[in-house]
Amino acid sequence: MAPERRRQLVLAVVAVALAGLAYRLWPGPTADSVPASSNVRGSARSPGGSAAIDAPDVHLEALEAERAKPQEMTRNLFRFRTKAPPPASPSGAGKPALAPTEPSGPPPPIPPPPIALKFIGTLELTEQKRKIAILSDGKNGVPIYGAEGETIEGRYKILKIGAESIEMANMDGSGRQTIRLTGQ
Repeated sequence: MAPERRRQLVLAVVAVALAGLAYRLWPGPTADSVPASSNVRGSARSPGGSAAIDAPDVHLEALEAERAKPQEMTRNLFRFRTKAPPPASPSGAGKPALAPTEPSGPPPPIPPPPIALKFIGTLELTEQKRKIAILSDGKNGVPIYGAEGETIEGRYKILKIGAESIEMANMDGSGRQTIRLTGQ
């Protein structure tokens, strides 16, 4: 081994030995210099600086006491139901319970089914200055073409063709619907 390398190893061993000796001889903290713990109450400290340990009161008999039993569940998150009216007071001295009102008159008419077509684009004929809507029913791959005022599939009438939407209605004029451009 080279003398320079040997000298470096000896110096390293001496440095480690001196560090260990200094650590052991270094004065440790005294009781007066130790700060009080932050989790001990100020009144629980003794005058000598050490903290007196106070255990919390544990009531084991309360752990084994009778508990209230869970009641039957009346709420179902998956069903919609109107809230039940509050029970009438036994003395009858409260407000009179209102009976739910029945809707008067005939039931409202059933709305027509939505138009099951997709608006996928427009075709502009510049020579005739017309817009033609391109529609799809989603069943077969054949597109359906129609201009404003024309009848589509014998059921629907095109009312207006816009840049991003088309307005259509059933042949009888009911069920007016705006269909937005889907691009597919």
